[in-house]
Amino acid sequence: MSQVKVGQEVPNFTLPASNGKEVSLSDFRGKNVVIYFYPKDMTPGCTTESCDFRDYHGDYEKLNTEVIGISPDDLKSHDKFIAKHDLPFLLLSDVDKKVCELFGVWVLKKMYGREYMGVERSTFLINADGILIKEWRKVKVKEHVQKVLEAVREL
Repeated sequence: MSQVKVGQEVPNFTLPASNGKEVSLSDFRGKNVVIYFYPKDMTPGCTTESCDFRDYHGDYEKLNTEVIGISPDDLKSHDKFIAKHDLPFLLLSDVDKKVCELFGVWVLKKMYGREYMGVERSTFLINADGILIKEWRKVKVKEHVQKVLEAVREL
């Protein structure tokens, strides 16, 4: 599969979800979908971002929008993360990084001179017809959730 681009229909994908089921993108047809990719459960930046989406969850719901978090963590890790921070939305487990690669967020990163593969914090807005409308890459957490919400309001 080639990387999805703004203006294109997002190919359907299915991943194991924190609700114990397999969840597909097509399950949300008719709703807007915000997918945020984050590196790792329980880390400071990922916790802040997830809690921000939690705090604005009602605003997204009022706008017919589902929020979904995706990381390479397994479901057991997601369950702990959800329980600790009372997250009201699904977290999907992409241990094989297939969906991360579809969105181009599984990238070579550098920290302290060390190179490694990891998730580049990114968010994608998909409209009710399954079209990728907007993307935010190399996300800085501060005020990010509000910027995404503003973009949803403009749909």
